[in-house]
Amino acid sequence: MELLKNTNYDFLGKKWPFIIASLVLTAAGLMSIAAKGGLKYGIDFKEGVMMTVQFADAPPLDKIRAAMSASPKIKGEVSVQNVSSAQNQVQIGTEAASEGQMNVNRQDMADVLTATFGQPGSKLDFNNAGHDALAERLRDALARNNVPASEQDLQNLVTALLSTRDTQHSGLITNFGQLSSTPGVNAGIMNTLREECYLAPFHIAGVEMVGPKVGAELRTKAVLATLYALAGMLAYIAFRFEWVYGLGAVIACFHDTIITIGLFSLFNKEITMTVIAALLTLVGYSMNDTIVIFDRIRENLKISRREPLEAVMNRAVNQTLSRTVMTSGLTFLTVIALFLFGGPVLNGFSFALVCGILVGTYSSVFVASPIVLFWHGWADRRGARTAPAVAAAPRPDGPRKNAAKAVK
Repeated sequence: MELLKNTNYDFLGKKWPFIIASLVLTAAGLMSIAAKGGLKYGIDFKEGVMMTVQFADAPPLDKIRAAMSASPKIKGEVSVQNVSSAQNQVQIGTEAASEGQMNVNRQDMADVLTATFGQPGSKLDFNNAGHDALAERLRDALARNNVPASEQDLQNLVTALLSTRDTQHSGLITNFGQLSSTPGVNAGIMNTLREECYLAPFHIAGVEMVGPKVGAELRTKAVLATLYALAGMLAYIAFRFEWVYGLGAVIACFHDTIITIGLFSLFNKEITMTVIAALLTLVGYSMNDTIVIFDRIRENLKISRREPLEAVMNRAVNQTLSRTVMTSGLTFLTVIALFLFGGPVLNGFSFALVCGILVGTYSSVFVASPIVLFWHGWADRRGARTAPAVAAAPRPDGPRKNAAKAVK
């Protein structure tokens, strides 16, 4: 299917406005990063607390985010994102400037969850109770209800109850009847549990402390992942086409990444792990678009050896224009829907894709191709200056000598 047929636009003749726009965007982004003292990293790359919470039903992300943000005890920014829809798990993150602040935030986060979704009062939350707290609550209560139990029996009972909760129900009991099969549990113990405890609709599955060393390591790995991807693609294109084609494609991808990151700084958006995933996606997407054009240039060079290289490149871009419009256009519609309706969790990811697709589409035409064209023109002019006067006579085919090397 061809959306646009037999087009003959002079793309490379209009390259300078786009190159200037790229330089302006790059400079603005780098100046913004420098003025703000660096990028605005998310909790994934900074010191903070990451708490994984499992809910009995679909977790209300907006309600969790609002409750955490409204708490005066929790310092710094708060992030809430869905981890597993099947298990109703969310990950809540808060910033912390020190280890002491991390411990305070951890307890405050648990208190906010209890105040928002639990029953704060005299009863104990069974789903988030530890061994000692549950044993302390049941010790006197069992005696008051005339349920005989020695200290050893009590310890064994608490261990069995928590084992049932954690191993058979993933830490989340929704009905006290689910504990009836626990060894040592009888009607008196069940009545005591109902009197002394309640079942919160959530369970804190785990808490991680992200220190400065871990945050720095994650940042380093994110940069290395992007650089390794670019290096691998450079090696492939240099082998498949010619080294200058690989250089042009990698510079175009680097250009897309720098401008996208600069836009994050200009719009004061956070760099998170999902944004890094989006950037790596963009690197592959932009590279694929560039390779399609380069491959068509190579095919045209085989049948148009006497034609100027700029005309060959223009024809290649026109021949792939329909494909570029359909693939980039449909992808853009998808990511713009994510950006508009995906909510705060997907905002950074979708923003990176929206910016990257727009920049990456034009960079394949107005950045990667001109780099190849400039190099061949420079190489031919250099060869003409160093060659003997007779051999340096003007050729009608333009910058073709070096371009022909790309035909394999």
